[in-house]
Amino acid sequence: MIAIIGLLAGVLVGVLLEPSVPPSLQPYLPIAIVAALDALFGGLRAVIEGIFDDRVFVVSLVFNVVVAAFVVFLGDQLGVGAQLSTGVVVVLGIRIFSNAAAIRRHLLGS
Repeated sequence: MIAIIGLLAGVLVGVLLEPSVPPSLQPYLPIAIVAALDALFGGLRAVIEGIFDDRVFVVSLVFNVVVAAFVVFLGDQLGVGAQLSTGVVVVLGIRIFSNAAAIRRHLLGS
C-alpha cells in the first residue's frame, strides 16, 4: 500500500512540477526507463513466484540502469550511440516480455 501511495505521489509531483532533463542527459533517460522497467517486471515475477528479495531488487534496478547508461555512453564516445541504444532497448525489451510471459503463465496457468 505504501508503494502505491508513493507511486501516485511521485506521478502527481512530476505532473505538477514538470521537471526538465538537461540536454546532456536526454539520450540516457529512455534507456534508464527501459532498464528500470526490466527490474520492475523481474521484481513482479519474483513476487508472484514467492522468491522476492528487496536487496536483490534494488541492486538489480541500480545495476541495470548503470550498465545500460554506460553502454550508451560508450557508444556515444565511439560514435555509434544510436546503434548501441537500440541494442540495449532490444535486449531489455526481450527480458521485459520474457518476464511478462512468465507472469501471464503463472497467473493464467497457461
